Order: sequence, then C-alpha cells, then structure tokens
Amino acid sequence: MQSKILAALAVLFLTQAFGPKLVAQGDLNIKNNQPHYRLVDLGTLGGPVSLVTGGNGDLNQKKTLVTNCAATSVLDPEWPNINPWNGDDRYIEHAFQTRGGPLEDLSVLPGGTSSCGQGINSNGTVVGFSTNAQIDPLTGYREIHATRWRHGEILDLGTLGGNESYANFINDRGQITGGALNTIPDAFTTELFIGATQVHAFLWEHGSMQDLGTLGGPDSSGYYINKRGEVAGQSFTNNIPNETTGIPTLNPFLWRDGHMLDLGSLGGTFGVPDALNNRGQVVGGSTLAGDEAFHPFLWEKGTMQDLGTFGGSFGEAFGINDHGAIVGKAYFPGDERWDAFLWTRGVMTDLGNLGCTSTAYGINSRWQIAGTSRLADCQTVHAVLWQNGNIYDLNDLVPPGSDLELFETHAINDEGVIAGNGLPPGCDDVHVCGHAYLLFPCDEDRPAECKNEFLGQRLNILPAVRKLAAPQGSESRATIRNRVRNRLWRLHLPGLAN
Repeated sequence: MQSKILAALAVLFLTQAFGPKLVAQGDLNIKNNQPHYRLVDLGTLGGPVSLVTGGNGDLNQKKTLVTNCAATSVLDPEWPNINPWNGDDRYIEHAFQTRGGPLEDLSVLPGGTSSCGQGINSNGTVVGFSTNAQIDPLTGYREIHATRWRHGEILDLGTLGGNESYANFINDRGQITGGALNTIPDAFTTELFIGATQVHAFLWEHGSMQDLGTLGGPDSSGYYINKRGEVAGQSFTNNIPNETTGIPTLNPFLWRDGHMLDLGSLGGTFGVPDALNNRGQVVGGSTLAGDEAFHPFLWEKGTMQDLGTFGGSFGEAFGINDHGAIVGKAYFPGDERWDAFLWTRGVMTDLGNLGCTSTAYGINSRWQIAGTSRLADCQTVHAVLWQNGNIYDLNDLVPPGSDLELFETHAINDEGVIAGNGLPPGCDDVHVCGHAYLLFPCDEDRPAECKNEFLGQRLNILPAVRKLAAPQGSESRATIRNRVRNRLWRLHLPGLAN
C-alpha cells in the first residue's frame, strides 16, 4: 500500500510540475542548479558519419554502452547496388560499441563488407546484422545475416531457411529478437524488411533460432524483448490489401509463453509498437476506423487504450518506463503543430517546446525525458531534456565552445546518460555527416573538467535551415502508409533507409 501511495504522489507531482514552467526558449530562466553534462563526440571510424538511432536498444541501462554503425574511410565498391541501411552513405559502415571513448570497430562476418549494431545489453553483447560473402540471387544485393558480437567473437545467427535476417534487440539473458526470411515467396516482405520471401519474427536463444510465426498473414518482425523474454513486434493478420493503405492489416503483437497475442487496433487496419517495458506494457500508434487518423496507444492486460491527442488527428507514443509513464507526441487541431506529451494515469500533459514543436522519445526510471524540439523559426532542430518541470535545450547544458551542435536525441538510460546525433561544423544533414554523441551528467560523472568548463553560458548557435531527421520528417502530414515506413526508418531496419 505504501508503495502505491508513493507512486501516486510521484505522478501527482510530475503532472503538476509540467505545464506552467514549460516556456519558449527565449523565456527560459536558467538556474544555478540546472543540469549540465560532459559532451563526448563519438566521432567515426574514419568516414564522414556515425549515428545512433531510436527505439531499438542502442543505449543500455548499465555501464553506459552504446552501439550502432559508423562509416569507415573505405568507399563501398558495390555502391549504389548495396543492401542499404543508409542509402546516402557511399562508405563501408561497421558496427561499433563504446563506453564514451574511441569507437571499437566490431568488424563483419567472413567475406562481408558492412555491418551495423542494433542493440546492446548490460553485459556488452551487441546484436545487429552484417553482410557476408554471398549475393542474394532473389534481390541481387549482398546478403545480410543477424549477427552477435560478444567477447571479441562474431557469430552468424542464421536464418529461417531463407537468404537473409537481422537482429534488433537483446536482453540481459542473451535472448535476441529480429526478423528472418524463410523460403516461401511473398509480395509483402518489403513492407517490413528486404527480400523476396516471407520474413518472420524470431527468438534466438541457446544457439537456435525459433520461428515465432505470424498473426495469420505472411510476415512478421520482432522489435523489442524485455527481461521476461516477451517480444513485441508487428505482423500482418491476413494477405488481403486494404484500400486505405494498399497493404494487408498490420497489427502489433506481444509474444509470451509460446503464443503470439494480437494486440488489436484502435479501429483501423494497422498499428505499430514503439516500446515495451518489463511489465509487459506496450505503447505505440494505431489508426482509427477509416485509417485517416493515427493515435498513441497503451496496451496492457488484454486491452488497447487510446491515449488521445491535443485535439488533432495524429499522435504516437514512443517511450514507456517501468512505472508506466508514457511519452510521445500529439497534434493540435488543424494537424499543423504538435508537442511532446507525458501521459500518466489517464492524464496527457503538454511538455511544451522551444518555440515551435517538440517530440519526446525516451523516459527513464528517474522520469527524465529526452527528445527534440524545433526552435522559433520552425526549421532549426535541437536536442532537448525535460526535467523537474523544465525544458532545456541540451546545447545550453554542455561547456561553451562545443564544435558539435546537438541536433537530436532518442535515448536516455536510468543513469541519466543521453545518446543522440549532432552536427559538426559545416554539416547540414545529420545522416550524411553527423556524429553520434554521449552526454554524461556532471552530477554523476564528476570529472573536474566538467564542472570547471561549464559556466552557465548559452552557446551562440545561429539559427540555420537544417534537413530534419527522419523522426521529425515523419511528423509531417504524410500518408498513413508513409507513416509506417518512416517509423521503420527510425528503427534503422535494413532495406528501408530510402
């Protein structure tokens, strides 16, 4: 009973805290006790770009390990006929991991050229995908296989009989989920992956890959796995295209105890899961009847709940912590503007912005929230933090004189470490020349240079027209089908970069 009362008081405090204190950038009252960070530009592996992406476990909860992929200095000899996860990058990319020091190149499968990390657990085991020495005869691309990197060893996780596979997420028990091809020809695979045969969600453990099946349609894919071994993903429920989307009904699922549960929808023909917590709660977005509106949802205990919006037609939930606090974005009437939200116990609170719009992507156990906001010009995008009822431009919370403009952030772990992507001098497209970064809280990290260099000053960053990151681009009035594909872009799934 006491724990429930404390939880309720925490919710009440946070609900009251957010709102009145959230103001535009020009009106922010920066206090002496504001948070500040040590910024680490992760650099690259010799090429022009490195990235971390949202939604798929790039940043772990302990020891502050992060993974994804970075460009090397070697041009890809197969470009543009490559198996793409960044179609704009002509350089060979390799998976990396780091604790905030130099990037560790995780290399590739034998005979392969490029690789990418998708998830990392507290033990430092990385999963993702790598090309191998084979060409998929059905696509003409070099094959990619789901891959695990552990203790300096690289392991091909195999497929479900087809030519390709990829891994998305790994938990601390070493269980892995993703998607793998079988040998059955299929016309809808490219909506979830690449290839010409069916893709099915899998669970890999104890050296073998288990086919999790589908909800009745041809294809499925596993995105997240929690400490219980529950898997959240998407699946077609049939093979009949809908008039509204041009694809079969696509629903989120939760696989548990050997069964794939259809989480349903809010009345429309597809939904997407964006996060899974350790209590088995799933959040994401779903269409309403007619597929002309898209709302954030919470699924728990067999019921999908519409979280609503700020009066507009669109919204999506991107993150949930183990307390059940949910963050995302929601539109206002007219569907031209949106703001980040915090949803707790039936109440959606507007988190405000830095002048135009905002989106929240992650929330940790301390109720710190990370995301992005457009400034007053509605073009410049900056990474932001919401904490204790205040919104902060993260560029203001690092030592003055940084060469990296903090453009976006998707992940914040329970230690308060933030991972995102920034723009070095002269770079105007984060996906072509951006650098991944880590922010270490000074209160936690405590190096002397962190405190000494931070003077509470604002960086003099001039507004500039920036090419918006994929998550921000997905917030335009796109078609429903494009919303699905843009959301999969955010997951950095191979084959969907373009």
